[in-house]
Parts: sequence; structure tokens; C-alpha cells
Amino acid sequence: MFNENAIEIQAIISNYFEGIFYGDVAKLASVFHPQCLLIGDINNVPYFKTVPEYLDGVKNRKSPNELGETFSMKILGIEVLGSSAIAKLHVPMLGYNYYDFITLSRIDGKWVYVNKVFTNVT
Repeated sequence: MFNENAIEIQAIISNYFEGIFYGDVAKLASVFHPQCLLIGDINNVPYFKTVPEYLDGVKNRKSPNELGETFSMKILGIEVLGSSAIAKLHVPMLGYNYYDFITLSRIDGKWVYVNKVFTNVT
């Protein structure tokens, strides 16, 4: 069951990476539970957004692909226990060196992001 769940989670994370990299807001929206919160810091400045606020920001910026960046996002680890999972991701883009800690939950048979905590490591 772990392998099956890990494969499904990898697919969700792939949609997240592609949504961010290509600016595909619909694909990006598909990974989040509507009540997910995105919390972190960018260069020690606190960041707190809801999913709609986050998606609006993605929609209104140039994507890493449009800026000619190389796709180099990757999964560093996934851990699954029952219907809960965590993932550690490296998401370098737009001049930042982001690390994401994602909490996922299997809701109505589908894995979704329920929380995202991140930081920019300089």
C-alpha cells in the first residue's frame, strides 16, 4: 500500500511542480484542498496565504518557464502513514532556493495538499 500511495503522491507533486513551473493555475489548484494554508518566509519576511491568494499570485507573475529557467524541482522524501503523508521538496525558482514541507491527506479517495510550510534557504 505504501508504494501505491507513494506513486499517487508523486503524481500530485508532479502536478504541483508543473503548475508552478509553467504557470498552469488550474493544474496547480488541483493539488490543494480548498482550506489549505501556505505559510513560510521569504528572506525572513513572514508569508501567510490562502489557496486563492496564492493562485492569484501565480496567475499574475511570469512563470519560471517564461523567464527561461531550467526545471530543477525535486522530491527529497515522502513518508506515508495511513491516510496522512508528508513530503519534503526542493523548489528552486525565480531566484529563490525554496524548500517545502507538504502535509497531504487522502480525502474522498484523493491525495491533496492540506498544508504547505516553506522557506528560502540562502
